[in-house]
Amino acid sequence: MSDLNPAEIEQTKLLANALDRASTACFTVGIATPLAGYVYSLAVFDTISGSRMIVSLVGWLLSAVLLHYLARRVLRRLA
Repeated sequence: MSDLNPAEIEQTKLLANALDRASTACFTVGIATPLAGYVYSLAVFDTISGSRMIVSLVGWLLSAVLLHYLARRVLRRLA
């Protein structure tokens, strides 16, 4: 068990939750929203190349994964 006091434990949980919510936001803004726009044939997709779209999606996905990983790493302090 860690030697953190109750306030530090709660602060650690809050930090981990904030990082995980940020990862969810990255996924939503960078992946789910553009894919929904593509499915519903929004006009903006006519001006973006396929390779640029793929690079953008991969970048957002990596950002989401990194933030989620950091959240898990922060929580390991409690073990």
